[in-house]
Amino acid sequence: MTIEQTRVAIVGAGPAGLVLSHLLEQAGIESIVLDRRSREEIEGTIRAGILEQGAVDLLATIGDTSRVHTSGDRHDGIELHFGAADEAFERHRIDFPALTGRSVWLYPQHEALIDLIAARLAAGQDLRFGTTVERVWGVDSDRPRIAGTTAEGAPFEIEAEFVVGADGSRSAIRPAVTGGSHAGGYFREYPFAWFGILCEAPRSSAELIYSNSPDGFALISQRSETVQRMYFQCDPEADPEALSEAEIWDTLQARTPGTELREGRIFQRDVLRFRSFVSHELRRGRAALVGDAAHTVPPTGAKGMNLAIGDVLLLGVALKELLLHGSERGLDAYPEAASQRIWKAQHFSWWMTSMLHLAPGTSDFDRLRQLGELRTVVESEAGRTYLAEAYTGWPYRTTLSDVSRNDEDSRDMS
Repeated sequence: MTIEQTRVAIVGAGPAGLVLSHLLEQAGIESIVLDRRSREEIEGTIRAGILEQGAVDLLATIGDTSRVHTSGDRHDGIELHFGAADEAFERHRIDFPALTGRSVWLYPQHEALIDLIAARLAAGQDLRFGTTVERVWGVDSDRPRIAGTTAEGAPFEIEAEFVVGADGSRSAIRPAVTGGSHAGGYFREYPFAWFGILCEAPRSSAELIYSNSPDGFALISQRSETVQRMYFQCDPEADPEALSEAEIWDTLQARTPGTELREGRIFQRDVLRFRSFVSHELRRGRAALVGDAAHTVPPTGAKGMNLAIGDVLLLGVALKELLLHGSERGLDAYPEAASQRIWKAQHFSWWMTSMLHLAPGTSDFDRLRQLGELRTVVESEAGRTYLAEAYTGWPYRTTLSDVSRNDEDSRDMS
């Protein structure tokens, strides 16, 4: 078996891995991208997606395949609906441009991946599907290696100057970074989940509705003019096949008082569990984690793909500094710089989740306090602005000074 050589081995052909390969190519740095899934599986796995404006601006510059501005749906706000059982249901709109000057785009992640895969292949990227990484070693040296099997079942081995784990929550690279523990990290599991459907129907609303009703949470989202995505809070152990279509629509309608839902044939249903995770370590030697390999968040704050892009923008700067100038300054600063955005997103996702969902055992005090919190947000410009700023995204860091700023500030303060 011949040992292949590359500068950067990227494990995972999701948004993080593909965007990073683009950023490296712009700097003249060769990379190989590997993914255990087939191209058809990656492009055919339907996943929701709300993109921050910064992420949209970046994706639009990658190749000639991006459809984010032509097929994506710009949203200038969201609606918060809430109320007590014996009160009129309140409906409030959070106007993003008026509060922050920014918007978001509804563009499903699998559509973004279709664009990115086409763009990277057109650019000549070495992109290998159906390739399973089984072993990683040497990350504390300057020539780490990965090994595994190809789509045809043949063994392979790649030696690189750096290895990136962009391979999702079951990352094969994470144990090498965390010192052997696959699950080593900060973890929280929530006592509820989302029952999600895709249905053939016109839009029920022009923008997303986050509804906190006495019966529980519901999210009315969109997908296209003829296909819609909707969710309601459920038990994590719920059977997605247990409810009839009529029962599903009755549940959604009961949790969105005052909104007439447009019903249609339900052709997909699933239960989405809620978990938060942040790896104890994001970098060790010549290996680093990005995207879902490094962290996961509940979907309530719409941060998943946006956080992945934030990670690779930071790591891309650090890798350029290492591979073009021989300096590890950016790599040393990467974990802290990435962690600051990660934990801000974790807090926002937890805050939105706890403010909008009814936890098991919720008391009357808990429920009335929750309604007070929602009114505090919608009746205050400062409250609305915080939600809008976090939802539309904090500025990305894109220079070495941005990446290493926190370390320098800490030294100055000491």
